[in-house]
Amino acid sequence: MTEQKPEISRIGSVMEDPSSQAVARTYADAFLDAAAATGTEAALDELGSFVDDVLLKVPGLQEIFGSVVVGRDEKIRLIDKVIAPRASELVTNFLRVLARHERLELLPAILRESRIRNEIRHGRHRIQVTIARPLTSQAEGTIRTRLADALKFDPILETRVDPSLLGGIVIRVGDTVYDSSLATRIKQLREQLEQRSLHEIQSGRNRFGNPEGD
Repeated sequence: MTEQKPEISRIGSVMEDPSSQAVARTYADAFLDAAAATGTEAALDELGSFVDDVLLKVPGLQEIFGSVVVGRDEKIRLIDKVIAPRASELVTNFLRVLARHERLELLPAILRESRIRNEIRHGRHRIQVTIARPLTSQAEGTIRTRLADALKFDPILETRVDPSLLGGIVIRVGDTVYDSSLATRIKQLREQLEQRSLHEIQSGRNRFGNPEGD
């Protein structure tokens, strides 16, 4: 009995979802589903090695993959001739799917989304933390512990330094932003003062415009 090779199902038209990130996420989920039968971590490592060591380093390959001049059949022939003998059937088949749907240019984004989606499937989520100054290892550990207690999942911190924050911290969890930075508090205070001034001016106009006013 021959061994059944993993299959990657056809992806729907990208016109149904025009966002490149969303399209990359869809392909990432398809890749992870197909990889589950043979070993997800190994498949991710292989795809990562291909992107980092081949696609981004071999002169002209990324341009060919992203070219609208080079047809999909030519790209598939290139995959079959050059990549297939050196790659697993899973990765080769995945590249063929991307070529048929003219999405090879999204491969680096698909790799990143695949890693993130795999982390989510294992109960881990990336959290973007922006601070005014670099964190010490102790401070980063404290933040990670507190986030894990509050959010009930294992956080993976992605830290970024932004001196314009002046102080405090900005935490982004998915589409939700928790902002305690000094810059934001100053901005909010300024907006409150401006609103109060406008209210006082308008109240003054109303009093002057009303003969029976105080």
